[in-house]
Amino acid sequence: MMQRMHDCFKWLALAGLTAGVLALTSGALEDDDGPLPTRFLMSLSRGTLVICGGGEISEDVLHEFFAAAGGDKARVVVITTASDRADSEEIEEELGFWRKQKLSRLTVLHTRSRETADDPEFASPLADATGVWFVGGKQAHLADTYVGTACDRLLHGVLERGGVVGGVSAGAAVMSPVMIRAGETSPEIGKGFGLLPGTLIDQHFLARNRQERLLGALSEHPELVGLGIDERAAVVVRGSQMNVMGKSQVAACIWPSPDRDPKVEMLRPGQKANLLALSQAANRSRPRRTPLRTAGSSDTGGD
Repeated sequence: MMQRMHDCFKWLALAGLTAGVLALTSGALEDDDGPLPTRFLMSLSRGTLVICGGGEISEDVLHEFFAAAGGDKARVVVITTASDRADSEEIEEELGFWRKQKLSRLTVLHTRSRETADDPEFASPLADATGVWFVGGKQAHLADTYVGTACDRLLHGVLERGGVVGGVSAGAAVMSPVMIRAGETSPEIGKGFGLLPGTLIDQHFLARNRQERLLGALSEHPELVGLGIDERAAVVVRGSQMNVMGKSQVAACIWPSPDRDPKVEMLRPGQKANLLALSQAANRSRPRRTPLRTAGSSDTGGD
């Protein structure tokens, strides 16, 4: 099956990545085994996600984030934990842009301690935040520090209130429930925040030739939709609709089954996809779910 997926990507490369193999724009909300998971449907009902693959972030993408956060009335939390520079003054280079924005409130949040991340006082800026942004770095730092803590719970609350959560590079990988922690071609798998259930996200996708890495992760979790977001590309998710923005492309991948060919759609800026239809296709004829393998907490895998 891995070879079938590789052949699919090869065809797209020969075609100049100009067209999708499958256009999934609509579909029923049930698959062959019954309704799609309720958690997936509910997660898409409120809020906005702005997920950037890395590199330069275009102004139109940032405008989407600020508009969803409330513009000059926005209360934004920037979480710097993914960066190896988060504990040094050098992190200010990552914050210069944010400090220049006209916002109601800007809070920079960082810790390496799970105990601190679970402290309600530390997490309190997230309680009324209208927007949260994750800087790039190592997604394992984010997962090891925040998953399962008060910060994690309040982060989900931002979306439930209709706010926006965004991130770049490592901040993209951590959005899915199953997260690629590290690995060049063979992925190390762990838990992410699960802000976009039903997906498995990889970043720097075309720039760093991460097709094999994403395919390896999907082979363990074929019920998920793989989203390979390239550098300078972003997806904006509202409800069940995913819009591609920026200056590069996004691959939407569905793992093959014995009775189904692989499906890969290359989406250019301005194109859209229906996440419910994609999830339906991924779950049709799905095998029994593979248990999640969580890497050890000592792993500091990078993006």
